[in-house]
Amino acid sequence: MRADGRPLTEPTDHPSSPGTALVVGASLAGLMTALTLSRAGVHVTLLERSDDTGRTGAALQVPDGLLERITGLPASQVPQPLAPGIQTWFAVHDALRAAIETNPIIELHQNTTVRKVGQDGQSAWVLTSDKQRITADLVIGADGHRSTVRRHIAPDHPDATFAGYVIWIGIADESAIGARRWPRDVAFLGDNDHTLLGYPLPGAEGSREPGSRRLGWAWYDSSRNGLLRSTGSVSGSVVRHSLMPAGIPSGTFRELAAQARELFPSPWKDAILDSIERRAVIGTPIAEYVPVRLATGRVAIVGDAAHVPTPMTGSGFAESLHDAEAIADAITDFGTTSTALHSYENARLRSARNLVQSGQGFSRSFARRAA
Repeated sequence: MRADGRPLTEPTDHPSSPGTALVVGASLAGLMTALTLSRAGVHVTLLERSDDTGRTGAALQVPDGLLERITGLPASQVPQPLAPGIQTWFAVHDALRAAIETNPIIELHQNTTVRKVGQDGQSAWVLTSDKQRITADLVIGADGHRSTVRRHIAPDHPDATFAGYVIWIGIADESAIGARRWPRDVAFLGDNDHTLLGYPLPGAEGSREPGSRRLGWAWYDSSRNGLLRSTGSVSGSVVRHSLMPAGIPSGTFRELAAQARELFPSPWKDAILDSIERRAVIGTPIAEYVPVRLATGRVAIVGDAAHVPTPMTGSGFAESLHDAEAIADAITDFGTTSTALHSYENARLRSARNLVQSGQGFSRSFARRAA
C-alpha cells in the first residue's frame, strides 16, 4: 500500500499531487517533520516501532511559538499549548502528538518496525518486520541514533559511536524534596569525573506556582563504562540501549546516592536522592555521529538519525527543528522529488556536522579522565 492509503501499484513517472512521504520514527524529530511536511501539503504516514511505553528524555529549551511555527495554526487553534522555556521531553512530545492527532493528512502507525529501505527513480519504500511494503514519493528517517534509514544513505558510515560516558537522568517533585530556595536558572556542578546539569521545571500541568514545580537533573558520569559494557548497553563502540531502572543494579543505586551526598548541594542532591529512592532513574550512554550525507535519491534523514551530538551542546532539539523546517522548505520549492532532498542536504549538512563536532572536545576530555 501507499502512504496515502491507495493500493500499491507500479511507480509512476511523476510524484503524486500534493505528494506523499513516509516518516520513520515518531519521536520529536519525526513528529516535527511530519507537521512541517503536512503544512507544505504533503500527505504523511508516520511509522513508529514502539507503543509510547518506556519513553525517556530529559529537558528541552522550547522556543516561543513552537507549535504555531511548525503547524501554521494560530495559538487559539493549537490543540495542546506549549509554553516557551525549559520543558520536559514528555511535555513537548505530548503537545506534538496532540497536533498530529488532529491533522487530517497525517496518519500514525505504531508498533511498526522498519527493517529495510529501498527506492528507484520514481518512488521510495520501506519493508516492515511483518513483511509489509509501504511506498511513497519520499522516505524520511527520523529513527534515532541507531537509524535503519541511515544505513541506506551511508552504508559505509552507519553507526553512531560511544562517547565514553553515561548520563543519569531523573525528575523530582518539589513537594517531595521540600527545597527552601528554588533555583531560578540552570545549574552546572561537579568534579573531574562527574558533571551535573540541573534545571527547574514546571509542574505536570504546566504550573510554575510554588509547591507544584519540579527539578530535573542530568548527571554526566565517566566512571561506569564497565557497567555499561557488562549490561550490554554498550558493545564495542556502539551504544545498544539505555539502562532502565530495572536493569540498574542495587549496588549502583547505593553508590550514586553516596556520591550525590558528597558531590552536590541541595536542592539538587535532594532531587537525585528522591529519584533514586523511587527507582526513577535512567542511564543513557552517550553516542555521537558526524554525518557524511543527509540524503540519497528519494531518502533523507533528520534529527538524531542525521546528527547525534552530546547533550552538552544543548542544541540537538533546535537542530532537529531546523531539519524539519529545511526539508519542508525544499519540498515547497521542488516538490516531493530527489531534487528537494538534495537541496535539503546542501542546506543542512555543514551545520549538522558543526553541531556534533562542537561537542566532541568536551566528550574527549571528559571521557579521558576516566581512562
